[in-house]
Amino acid sequence: MRHHTLKALLLSATIAPALSLGATSHTAGRSVSLSQEPVVMRLSKDEFRIAFGINAAPCAASEHGCSGVIRYRVDWKADDGTTRSEIKRVNYAVVPRSDRGLTVDRQYFDTAEGAHTTEIVKVSVDMITCVDGPASVATRTAALTSAR
Repeated sequence: MRHHTLKALLLSATIAPALSLGATSHTAGRSVSLSQEPVVMRLSKDEFRIAFGINAAPCAASEHGCSGVIRYRVDWKADDGTTRSEIKRVNYAVVPRSDRGLTVDRQYFDTAEGAHTTEIVKVSVDMITCVDGPASVATRTAALTSAR
């Protein structure tokens, strides 16, 4: 376990300069943003967890909390030189009366199901949606799609 933690810290330290904190969401007077750069944790040759810390201070007074979708882009490279860029989405929910939240997305990045060791080159957040309360996934996805 200690070996995986060290690898995760080294990986996040290596790619931190390439990460973006530019995305925020403003909905009905509320806004959420990332509390720090996404943290990338390597679990295997091609499996990663990407953690997003959410700063939801404006939602802290809400009896219902808030929820939404984070749309992000991952640029990655396989050891055979193949490079790709993928757009991903992950849902989040911040519990009532809390000013922070956390969501983690599980992703595999490879061209041949574990045949390569891949590296994440860059993670950037394009958009964060926010609704008051625990909205359905369909509502959040529709809001995200129409906001393009």
